[in-house]
Amino acid sequence: MRTIDSDVCVRSMTIMASGDLDELKEIVHPEATNREAKDEPPACRGQGPEAFVATAHWLRAAFADLRFDVHDTVADGDVIAVHCTMSGRQVGPFVSYDERGEVAQAFPPTGRTFAITQSHWFRMADGQVVEHWANRDDLGLATQLGWVPPSPAFLWRMARAKRQARRARA
Repeated sequence: MRTIDSDVCVRSMTIMASGDLDELKEIVHPEATNREAKDEPPACRGQGPEAFVATAHWLRAAFADLRFDVHDTVADGDVIAVHCTMSGRQVGPFVSYDERGEVAQAFPPTGRTFAITQSHWFRMADGQVVEHWANRDDLGLATQLGWVPPSPAFLWRMARAKRQARRARA
């Protein structure tokens, strides 16, 4: 059964993928936290709509045609779980970051499409997202995009993409 809060969660995912990012101000609490931001650029690690917007920019820079197809939502008190398939096409480097906010890995664009299942969890308060975390099929993503097993040529492209990402941050 969909609830008003589950509709807000699904809307936030749609906005993150392809919507008007200004709309996140309406549905993301000023002190909201994204637990997944630990592997994202430093701008994503803050709180509130600005951090969620930074995450959306990070995802959109790597993936075109990004979308979340929602299969199920479940509500238990103030927690909403969303089971979905995330899909898109890698058009830019996908860069992950370490705990210090430094570039950890950079996966150069492959142009390939992907579709992976995910579970997103939201904590809600007063009709706004106050917390988000997720379980993702990262191995499925890496396999579909050709990141694993890496060929020697792809390893070289990864090293070059990582150098470029580090230079861009400097």
